Amino acid sequence: MTYCVGLRLNEGLVLLSDTRTNAGVDNISRFRKMFAWENPGERALALMTAGNLSVTQGVITHIETAMKAAAAGEEVETILNAPSMYRVAQLVGAAMRAEQAQHREALMRQGASADASIIVGGQRRGGNPRLFLVYSPGNFIEATDDTTYLQIGDHQYGKPILDRVITPETPLRRALKAAFVSMDSTLRSNLSVGMPLDLTVIRTGEYRLSTCRRIEHDDPHFSAVSQQWSDALREAFRTLPEVE
Repeated sequence: MTYCVGLRLNEGLVLLSDTRTNAGVDNISRFRKMFAWENPGERALALMTAGNLSVTQGVITHIETAMKAAAAGEEVETILNAPSMYRVAQLVGAAMRAEQAQHREALMRQGASADASIIVGGQRRGGNPRLFLVYSPGNFIEATDDTTYLQIGDHQYGKPILDRVITPETPLRRALKAAFVSMDSTLRSNLSVGMPLDLTVIRTGEYRLSTCRRIEHDDPHFSAVSQQWSDALREAFRTLPEVE
């Protein structure tokens, strides 16, 4: 399983993913689920993947093959030259449909699920930061002011904190804390989600990857948030009125 969360704020985008892949209790591996690209000064975007690993890796390969062809001089539309983030989501959806069409029937015959999902976030010059969730059939939805975050994977443990604190006006620094708490809650409750984590931040109007880094198990910032959140919960529980 996995957990990925994307926040769309007035100040920009926050995307956080784990790296654990579970195919049974004796087959736990680590794979990157965050992929980010930039053309500094023009656009920056990132994808996070969940679901069937062969399908999502095929989608990423499809996307990167198109970018290599464009870099070699071919007239190919890619996520780095598409005219809008909406069109970027369409291209990711088309790649998803192609992978599903090629592999779904064979996977289902073997009793395996071909389902996958991808969060797409970014900003291009002339547009606003946008965040999309692409489903297995290639269709997608977009985060709005009413629902300003998107999740994929095993998301139920990390949802309550986001519902309570995240709005479009939430500052990036506070949103980072919320994303860390959301991930920490999932890590503690689900063994199929695990460290290390990948973090990408895209600030509004910068058109570059403001932050793109890996968070290991001993990261001081993540560890501090995790410990202080646990302490605060214990103290809040202690002060609740007794129930007769």
